[in-house]
Formats: sequence, C-alpha cells, structure tokens
Amino acid sequence: MEPHFLAIFLVALSFPTFVHSLVRHYNFNVVLKNETKLCSTKTFVSVNGKFPGPTLYAREDDTVIVRVTNHVTHNVTIHWHGIKQLRTCWSDGPAYVTQCPIQTGQSFVYNFTLTGQRGTLLWHAHITWLRATMHGAIVILPKRGIPYPFPKPDKEKIIILGEWWKSDVEAVVNQATNSGMPPNISDAHTINGHPGPAPGCISQGYTLHVESGKTYLLRIINAALNDELFFKIADHKLTVVEADASYLKPFEIDTIFLSPGQTTNVLLTANKHIGKYLIATTPFMDAPIGFDNLSSIATLRYKGTPPYTKTLLTYIPPLNATPITKTFIDSLRSINSNTYPTKVSSTIDHSLLFAITVGLNPCDTCLTGNKLVSAINNLTFLMPTISLLQAHYSKIKGVFTDDFPANPPMIFDYTGTDQPGNLHTDSGTRVYRLNFNSSVQIVLQGTAMIAPENHPFHLHGFNFFVVGQGLGNFDPKKDTLRFNLVDPVERNTLSVPNDGWVAIRFRADNPGVWFLHCHLEVHTTWGLKMAFIVDNGRGPNESILPPPKDLPKC
Repeated sequence: MEPHFLAIFLVALSFPTFVHSLVRHYNFNVVLKNETKLCSTKTFVSVNGKFPGPTLYAREDDTVIVRVTNHVTHNVTIHWHGIKQLRTCWSDGPAYVTQCPIQTGQSFVYNFTLTGQRGTLLWHAHITWLRATMHGAIVILPKRGIPYPFPKPDKEKIIILGEWWKSDVEAVVNQATNSGMPPNISDAHTINGHPGPAPGCISQGYTLHVESGKTYLLRIINAALNDELFFKIADHKLTVVEADASYLKPFEIDTIFLSPGQTTNVLLTANKHIGKYLIATTPFMDAPIGFDNLSSIATLRYKGTPPYTKTLLTYIPPLNATPITKTFIDSLRSINSNTYPTKVSSTIDHSLLFAITVGLNPCDTCLTGNKLVSAINNLTFLMPTISLLQAHYSKIKGVFTDDFPANPPMIFDYTGTDQPGNLHTDSGTRVYRLNFNSSVQIVLQGTAMIAPENHPFHLHGFNFFVVGQGLGNFDPKKDTLRFNLVDPVERNTLSVPNDGWVAIRFRADNPGVWFLHCHLEVHTTWGLKMAFIVDNGRGPNESILPPPKDLPKC
C-alpha cells in the first residue's frame, strides 16, 4: 500500500465503531515502467509504476472511488474482478461491454460499493492483454467488530502469482492474431513480481518472512493470463478458509490449485524449525498443447535463520497432476452458517447448456488461410465498437441481438472421439436476456474438438454456486440427482475440467450487462465469451443507475 493510502486507511480504522461504512479514494495513474527480469529489460504498462500494482483496501459495505488516468498510448480499462457492482454496471470495466476505453490523456472515475462482500479479490486491466502487468489485490476486511469465522491470524500477507514475457505482450497477441495461430507462451511465472532464480541472471526473488509460533493469513491470487497454477510451501500445511472472497469450511492441504482470476485465502502456522523453506508455484496442464512449463520459486524464511542456511526443498506436482486438482476442488464447501447462509435456487427459470469448442474459420491474411477461434454453442463472440451497456441503456439498435443460443445447435458426443467434421463457427454479437431476479442454471460442457483442456470461466456481476461437476458428457437425468444444493462452493471463477462439465446456479438480481468468458486470455481473444442482459426490475432499487458524466466515449 502506498504511504498516503496507508495513512488514510489507518485513520479510517481508528474511527468509532458507530461508523458503519466509509468512502475510500484511490488514484490509479497508468504509466510506462522499465524493469529487468531474466537478463532482459523491457518497457511495459503499469499502474502507479508498480508491478504488481497497488493494493486496494476497504471494508465490507464501504464505497470505493478510483480515478484512473491514462498516461500511455494504449487504451485502457480496469475491471474489479469479483466485485458484484450492484446497480453500478458502468464501473465493471470490460472494454466494449460496459464502457468504452479510457483513451490517452483521459480519466474515468470508477465508483462502486462493496455491498455484502468481504475477502480477497483482484483488479486488472480488461482490454487486450494489458492485464499481464496491470493487476493488483483487493482486500475487503469484514465490518468493524465482525470477526473472521476462523482463528484470527497474527499477520496477513498478499501473494500474487503471474506470468512474464520478455517481449511486449501486445506484440505477442498481435503476432498471433495476424498469423491465426496460438500466441507465444510466457517466459516465466512470477511470485509477487519475481520470477525466481534464472541461470546467469541476477534475481532477488521473493522472501516471505515469518516468526516461529505465529499464524499468517496468506491472500493468494492467480493473476496469470493463461496458466492454471499449483502453490505449495515445503514441509508446511495450509488451512484453506476462503475462495473468491467467500468463506469455506476449513480444510488442511499441502498444495492449492488456482485458475487465472481465482483467489484463495489460507492460514499458515510457522511451526517448523528455524530455517528457509522453498515456496513453489508450478503450472497445471493435462492436455497436449504448448504452455509455459517453468516453475517459479520463492523462499519462506524464519526470523533468526543464520546466513547461508540451505533451503529445504519440496516435491513439485507433475504438470498433469489431475488427482491433486480434483482433491482440492472436491474439498471446497461453503461455510453455510447462520451468519453466512448458502442460498441455492431449488427451482430454475433458465436452464442453459453451453458447449465449449475450438474451431477453424477462414482468414485471408493468416499463414494457413485459417485462424483458430473458440465458441460457446458454436458462436464466436464479436466485440462491438461501442459498449453493449450503452447500447442497451440508450436503446441503440444494430449493436447486438438478444438471441444467444441456450443450447448447442447440434447434439453430439461432446467428449468422445467422434467429433463433428465441420470446424467452422458462426460469428456475431448476440446476448442472452434474463428477467430481473430469475434463477439461472448453466452447464458448461467441455468438448474434444481440436484442443480439449481446462477452461476457467468468470462471470461478471454475480457470484454463483458450483452445484455439480464431472467427467464426460453431462447427463441431466443422472447428474442432476447428485447436485450439491446444501453447501456448494460459492465463486466468481471456476475451472471446467478437460473433457468434463460443471453446473452452476445464480440469481439474476443485478440489472445490467454482464460478461461471461474464459479467463485464459488466449481463448477470450479467440471469441470464447458471451454476455447476459439482466433487465431492470421494479422501481429504482432494482434498476441500473444512470451513466456517469465522465463515461469514456468510443
């Protein structure tokens, strides 16, 4: 936290207990920064000259106001990943979905209230691939006087996992777009901005300092663009207590798993011998495709550790350690207490089946005459030239249609070997319309078309409950009977397993335009995305607020 923000925050914490919520102001200046990693120096886009960017601190029900000023030549937007944005869809941030980009020399004020939310989330750029270096943590503390539903830690630490390219990431994605092929993979993974030791390169690395006998709350964030990651600390168990800013029934494990955009809070007790212990983040990939398979390491160091002490190493999960991911995901259960009840819809107004595919479409300028695309229900989503929200709010015709398919246009053996011979997809800007307060179930079905793999999906504007998941094709008669409607994990980002499916439920009680997309940036670029329109309900409290006066123009 920057000094003046820290001072404001500490003053706020000293307010009397009758102050229920505050307004917190932040300034985000988008500027260029030079930095050397892996023996290579490059210039990249940052917020306030920091990588990772500044942490946003607040309490539940506070109002947050962030002025973002663009000092670079790139257009920018910021998304507050996991913030529900109740009635403040204009501040959600995805370019051409809820706003036009902030152009060079312009500013935009994001204004939102953290209604009923507490925990760890993240913010990041939401245009092209700028979130590779434009990201940071959001820490939402409970209301004053409300304790955590787990033992109070002695200290808290933020750990942000990321990816690093030696090249300009915008050049990487432009090259891939022009060629029609997959983009170059990253050169390293990072822990709090550090890639760890590299042969022949000077790298300080990240050190987590601890004291014997103390317990630490680690707020762990996967801010990587394209890689799902494992995280573990040598010879230490981690007690998982929260995922995506939702409390969990605590469980102990030695390896956690995070998809891009996911956050996990764990308790770490420093109960081992004084010394140094390896911290490792390694990628997970159970499909035969190219990815960054390099591990990034850091060090946990006990206070009082003598100089030149050897670091205790640890077992690193295999790249295709599907059993480890399954063990972790299956252990996630919402706390479902009187204070934090789990309210899952038992009746469904909209039952949707979204088949996830990779395809090939013609491309005259591409190397092979074709380009890789991705689709939901065979529809590759095309971004408009003005924001969907503006078109919806102002009733501008010709920008989108509200006929997004609720089911695949053709039923086939989604995860089998007999896949459709036609790999072409349809393209369009089509959305799915929901009535206010309707209950929604989506089954996200993976397929084996061209490149089957895990797909982390993120839904803007809502949390959802993961009521079921499995391998193979979803069977509505059998699989529905096994749904967990008692204590399913509540998330904003989930991982659809390779050749499998996941079922989620949410209530559409937030009017606006809300993006649903794969959080692997390469797949979002290929068109693996769609949007929901949630119509206004009755009266002003169930309606979108008017657009802010400084809303950027396209």
